[in-house]
Amino acid sequence: MSRDSTARAAPSGTTERRLERPAVELPTLLLVLGTYAAWLSITYAYGRWPLWVVAPVCAVLLTLHSSLQHEILHGHPTRSITVNRLLGIVPLSFWLPYERYRQTHLVHHADERLTDPFDDPETFYWTPDALVRMSLFTRTLYQAQQTLAGRVVIGSSWRIAKFLHGELRALGRDDMGVRLSWAEHLLWCVPVIFWVTTVCGMPLWLYVVAMVIPGNGILLIRSFAEHRALPEARERIAIVERSWVLGPLFLFNNLHALHHAEPKVPWYALPKLYRQQRAHLVEANGGLLYVTYFDVARRFLFRAHDALPHPTGRVPGMRPAGSRAHA
Repeated sequence: MSRDSTARAAPSGTTERRLERPAVELPTLLLVLGTYAAWLSITYAYGRWPLWVVAPVCAVLLTLHSSLQHEILHGHPTRSITVNRLLGIVPLSFWLPYERYRQTHLVHHADERLTDPFDDPETFYWTPDALVRMSLFTRTLYQAQQTLAGRVVIGSSWRIAKFLHGELRALGRDDMGVRLSWAEHLLWCVPVIFWVTTVCGMPLWLYVVAMVIPGNGILLIRSFAEHRALPEARERIAIVERSWVLGPLFLFNNLHALHHAEPKVPWYALPKLYRQQRAHLVEANGGLLYVTYFDVARRFLFRAHDALPHPTGRVPGMRPAGSRAHA
């Protein structure tokens, strides 16, 4: 973070020191257990309840599970890394190993590198050279995903395919112990697949197409306008206020500037803390603020959120090009 951004942002860790974290965050633990119980119940209802009920409810639960995985990798709900990991590692959506998510997401929290086409694993920006090398078809698909409609409709499956393609290359290099992460992940997939196909009698393709991919599409609503390539690090992190439905589903990660400033604060403490720090956060992020996700949709449903190329090519102070493949 630049000297100016540091002066404007809340001192790192001040809230964590001010809030005493319990040994077990009961609201999060109960939500984790409740989410798994609800997922077991709704998948077991397949064939007994109409698919038009089972599929959307399951997709929402998969979105909530992904939000919980995000919460867990930030050190919740217990002080034990092992216990937390066991709570988050069950791969209900199949495609994203928990350990790979943990590794790449924590890299994303290096705020000075946010939006960089190489150093931010969650960026949607590209270097001009990378765009030139793309085929017209690929570039057109990426351009379509700069709108909210395109991000949700196309990106929900494209993101999964792109991630898996990148993982195949990483497996060849064994980046960050990726082979072990995938071996463990695939072992955890076995009981989930057994439950879905054998116990519930659901075709695996149906579970993926009707539940996993739509659940990922809901998540992409959250991440669509979270970051914007701007000079100051704090100004790259957006806030979406008054989201009374999607906000809880995303565990209040819609208050994204606060999450980046205080990533150790549990989800249920974020709304109150945001109200206390709102003026400071909005000033620090340069007013990058949306009033509900309807506001995001009104602006960007069919209009591009930003251009594909990063406005400066790379975030200043870049590491050598090729330090990692584009996420």
